[in-house]
Amino acid sequence: MSNLREKIKRLEKNYYYTGRDLGAVWTKDKTTFKVWAPLADSVFLRLYKTGDVEDKDALETLLMKEEEAGVYALTIDDDLHGIYYTYLVERDGEAVEACDPYARAVGVNGERAMVIDLESTNPEGWEEDMNPHVVDEITDAVIYEGHIRDLTCAPESGIFAKGKYLGLAEEDTVTFHGATSGINHMKELGITHLHILPMYDFASLDEKSDTSGYNWGYDPKNYNAPEGTYATDAYDAAARIAELKQLIKTLHDNKISVVMDVVYNHVADAAEFSFNKIVPGYFVRTDKKGGLSKGSGCGNDTASERPMVSKFIVDSVLYWATEYHIDGFRFDLAGLIDANTINEAINRVKNVRPDVIFYGEGWDMPTHTDRNVALAVQKNSDSMPEFAFFNDTVRDLLRGSVFDKKKGFVSGNFKGAGKLAKCFTGLYKWCDSPTRTVNYVSCHDNNTLHDRLRIACPEATGDEIASMNKLAAAFVFLSQGVPFIQAGEELMRSKRNPDGSFNENSYNAGDEVNAINYDVVRNEIIYNVYEYYKGLIAFRKAHRMLRLTDRYDVKRTISRLRAGMGKGLLGFKLKDKEEEMLVYFNGSAEQRLIVLPSGEWDIYIDADTASLEPLRTTKAFASIQPLSALVLKRHRKAEDR
Repeated sequence: MSNLREKIKRLEKNYYYTGRDLGAVWTKDKTTFKVWAPLADSVFLRLYKTGDVEDKDALETLLMKEEEAGVYALTIDDDLHGIYYTYLVERDGEAVEACDPYARAVGVNGERAMVIDLESTNPEGWEEDMNPHVVDEITDAVIYEGHIRDLTCAPESGIFAKGKYLGLAEEDTVTFHGATSGINHMKELGITHLHILPMYDFASLDEKSDTSGYNWGYDPKNYNAPEGTYATDAYDAAARIAELKQLIKTLHDNKISVVMDVVYNHVADAAEFSFNKIVPGYFVRTDKKGGLSKGSGCGNDTASERPMVSKFIVDSVLYWATEYHIDGFRFDLAGLIDANTINEAINRVKNVRPDVIFYGEGWDMPTHTDRNVALAVQKNSDSMPEFAFFNDTVRDLLRGSVFDKKKGFVSGNFKGAGKLAKCFTGLYKWCDSPTRTVNYVSCHDNNTLHDRLRIACPEATGDEIASMNKLAAAFVFLSQGVPFIQAGEELMRSKRNPDGSFNENSYNAGDEVNAINYDVVRNEIIYNVYEYYKGLIAFRKAHRMLRLTDRYDVKRTISRLRAGMGKGLLGFKLKDKEEEMLVYFNGSAEQRLIVLPSGEWDIYIDADTASLEPLRTTKAFASIQPLSALVLKRHRKAEDR
């Protein structure tokens, strides 16, 4: 163990490479290969005709030359587009063959990299493609989290290429019963950003077999190449790139920005990961006994604090933002990554694309670092001003904790209502700006919102569960911060196992459990929930007061209403130079009567409807239905609105 630590210290001191040309850099006349292998005795480049490791005959095996900082390089004067390659690394009398850690294109199952003319993969109009929300603040985003298969694979989705990049790229799709699906559904709902679960090359599915296999993909194999099971031909390294780019362009054409779910905190298999095969022990953290650090719960933790690992992460994020026009990055288990690395990635990206947003999970988990480093956890938010963290306080107080079956505010548990009131302002403990909090009540992890409410309230009627669902959504969309919903939440999505039980970890449960049934809008209760979500999103977009970006603006604009607020009732006043708004949340099972400030007030949101136009006008008093929100604005004549 001491030898490993000494070796790592030596690498950090003497072998940091600053160049931005690692991997295979193609031109029509030549390709230059570079790999960081400071512990190697020698490195060979092996060229192959195919990306399938069953084709064992190499076209050539060529000795690479050691250059600066432990980098080995070789230039071949020829057009190598479409040629596959690996590195054969000799060390201490042994040889190991590995894929290029910087591989931009890979063959089936990601065992071999491919030299690629990236321009040849660009769809028509790619040069003009851009983020449709380029000038917006992060608080203007409405983030919708979905999996490619979930969004396309329902039998009656009306989508032809189910489970594929190109399936999600299909436009104007409707179900057999006429409900919108896929992109068409997202446009109708009004979201701004689609957060796609992992679409880099992951290890959990065999791309050679029937590609209807299912996995969320939180097990990275090749960070800089797309996953093959979502492509029409997993054997064609260029196809997966071209088809993913087509999806991104189509989403952009439909005014939807794209967020990529990135998992730099661990790899699928530490021993088999290409970086570790080339430089053993460098990419992952170890404990004092030499065992792998396992804070991720996935068998290994990435040593992001080490210079060349940090560089790898930063280079990777920048690559996706520029080559694929990715508009945002959600960092899985960001709390295992050092804050400096994430800040550097943000700075590098924003230097060329200031419109890109960054957020992630800031959970504080045990891990073993080489030295005392600041990790990207919630409590370090002040040192990460351009990064937003998921707010689990909002989630747990609204719906109930993910660690038990107790109720939350929307189902009658009012413990923590004071904390919830602070969260409404976007300023809570670790968060001193609305731009740093992602407000949500469900994501791919744990139970869906519907299922969690049903678990806590097994005797509740369908109407009551729908009311709780709408109340939770109202809090998310009316609060300061960044609203985030799980795909299907607006359809009261449920994940049920074949035996009827709820599935709280459906990472490999298949389409039967995970596919979104868009046709449920034919149910009157669910249709009302869907329309309510649409109304909330439109209302948020129409009111700058709900999308503040500065703590001082929040303090000037928002005040909590306390007089007459009984148990289970939260109230707030929002006022700026242009308008005045009252927002109430009633988590109790009783109708409540509230006293209004003087003058006439227009009601825009109530238990049943969220609207951009006044539903009715009242003065002196207003009633708020059980399990519902109420939003009023000081009355103005129609021509003055």
